[in-house]
Amino acid sequence: MPHSYPALSAEQKKELSDIALRIVAPGKGILAADESVGSMAKRLSQIGVENTEENRRLYRQVLFSADDRVKKCIGGVIFFHETLYQKDDNGVPFVRTIQDKGIVVGIKVDKGVVPLAGTDGETTTQGLDGLSERCAQYKKDGADFAKWRCVLKISERTPSALAILENANVLARYASICQQNGIVPIVEPEILPDGDHDLKRCQYVTEKVLAAVYKALSDHHVYLEGTLLKPNMVTPGHACPNLGVRVKRRPRSISMLSTAARFRGPGPSPSPMGVPCRPLHSMPGEGNGTMLGLPPRSSSSGLR
Repeated sequence: MPHSYPALSAEQKKELSDIALRIVAPGKGILAADESVGSMAKRLSQIGVENTEENRRLYRQVLFSADDRVKKCIGGVIFFHETLYQKDDNGVPFVRTIQDKGIVVGIKVDKGVVPLAGTDGETTTQGLDGLSERCAQYKKDGADFAKWRCVLKISERTPSALAILENANVLARYASICQQNGIVPIVEPEILPDGDHDLKRCQYVTEKVLAAVYKALSDHHVYLEGTLLKPNMVTPGHACPNLGVRVKRRPRSISMLSTAARFRGPGPSPSPMGVPCRPLHSMPGEGNGTMLGLPPRSSSSGLR
C-alpha cells in the first residue's frame, strides 16, 4: 500500500511555483546560452575565432550586455557551468548582470547522453551522481532553475519500452533532486525529428513518452507546478516522403498542472507540414503563452 510522505514544505512549493511563473510570464521566453565547450568550438570556428575560455567569455558578454529592452521578452537564461562563474570586463559576474535585469538564472546540469545497452542505438542521460551537491552549490551561486535533456528517436523499432521507461525515470529523479534544492527543473524528453516517420507516428510516440514521463514524475512526488516542460515539436520526420502534404491541424494540449516552457530560438522554417510557422503562444485555444498548452486548473490529469 503506497504511503504519502511530504516531499516539499508549503514554503518550498511556493518558491518553486513563483520561479516557474516568473520565467514564463506573458510575452517572455528562455534564452539558451548553455553551449558546451565543444559546441562553442563549432560556432566560433565559423567566424575564424579560436575556441578559448576568454573568447567564450567575450561571446557571452555580448549576449548578456544587451540593454534593458530584453527585460520584456526574456524570463530566464540557461548558463553553462563555465559561464556561471565568469565576469564581464568590469569585473561584474554574469549572474549579477542577468539578475539585475530581473531575469532568472538557470544552469545545465546533465553530463550528456550515453548508450543504453541492449537497445538499437538508444541512449540515456548521465549526471545523477553528485547532482544534489551540485544543485545545492548552484543555488547558492544564483541559479534558480535547471536544464536536463533526454533524447529518444523514432524508427520501426524505437523508441523501445526500455528507453522510454529509463529516460522517464532519469528525468523524474533529476526533477526531484532539483526541487529538493530549491531549483525549478526543465523536463525535456526530446524526440528527435530524424527519420522517415509521418506526423501520426510522431504524435503517437510523443503521447506515449509524455505519459510515461508524467507517470514517473508522479511516482517520484515531483511538484508539477514547480516544473517547466520543454517538449519536442510534433512533426513528420525530416526524411518523410509526405513532407509537402498539408495536414489538418487540430489543437491538442497536455492536461496537466505543469508550466510549459517557451524557448527563444529560430525554430523550423518553413513548417514541414506546409503551414507557415508562427509563435506557438499565439495558437488559439492553447492557454496563455505555453508551448503545448496549459489547461485550466480544474482540468483532470492525463493526456486528452
